Amino acid sequence: MDFGDITSRGLALLGCGKMGGAMLTGWLDGGLDPTSVWVIDPHPSELVMASGVHVNEDMPEAPAVIVIAVKPQMMGDALIQVAKVGGGNTLFLSIAAGTTLAVFEATLGQNTPIVRAMPNTPAAIGRGITALVGNGHVDAAQLSMAEDLLAAVGQTVRLDSEADIDAVTAVSGSGPAYVFHLIETLAAAGEAEGLSPDLALQLAKATVAGAGSLAEAADEGPGQLRVNVTSPNGTTQAALEVLMNETSGFPALLKKAVKAAADRSRVLGK
Repeated sequence: MDFGDITSRGLALLGCGKMGGAMLTGWLDGGLDPTSVWVIDPHPSELVMASGVHVNEDMPEAPAVIVIAVKPQMMGDALIQVAKVGGGNTLFLSIAAGTTLAVFEATLGQNTPIVRAMPNTPAAIGRGITALVGNGHVDAAQLSMAEDLLAAVGQTVRLDSEADIDAVTAVSGSGPAYVFHLIETLAAAGEAEGLSPDLALQLAKATVAGAGSLAEAADEGPGQLRVNVTSPNGTTQAALEVLMNETSGFPALLKKAVKAAADRSRVLGK
């Protein structure tokens, strides 16, 4: 990544918890000069304190970008701190769930370039995927800069509309929890068939992780990969006849689950 504008003008990170910390680590590992970064956090970690960045110091007058990574209940206070920079050529990049572009514009000014992003928790190990969308004042260079910053923790996708954020939240934002629950229930099912708890959990975690990696690496789609594992009248087919039942299996259950999450996201965003 070319950090030119950030190096000369600075980057401010508001909130440096797990997600903010993962992003900071990615930026520094990618070659960003730590003296170009200002971290504002009431409880900075020892790692942050030792990283060489500015911690809880006065920010530059007009940094290239301000990344907002605070918890929703802290959003009001955080925006007040940076409102004076709004309406200029500082890009605001938010990874805070539930806060819409309109909310940011109301505090920072209608002419403020703002990018809203929805990362997920695997970003903590650099394996996340983040969807992003900018308001009408974000130019191509700023959108690319936001994408590059987010790429420090995994893949990125651009959205055509902010309205897609709720569905993204339901699929990839909340999705890791669905997968963790799959691991839990798969291990429990193994225990029910006589495996020890430790062995069942080891098998479940490795199976889900391996299948996910294979799905990403393979040229075939997930449907074909499923077919490849399924021998006619074999064990996998017997299980899939239960899981793929249109009324009681995964198709109906996951559709209901994702809809529930998306509906909740829409309510929280109002």
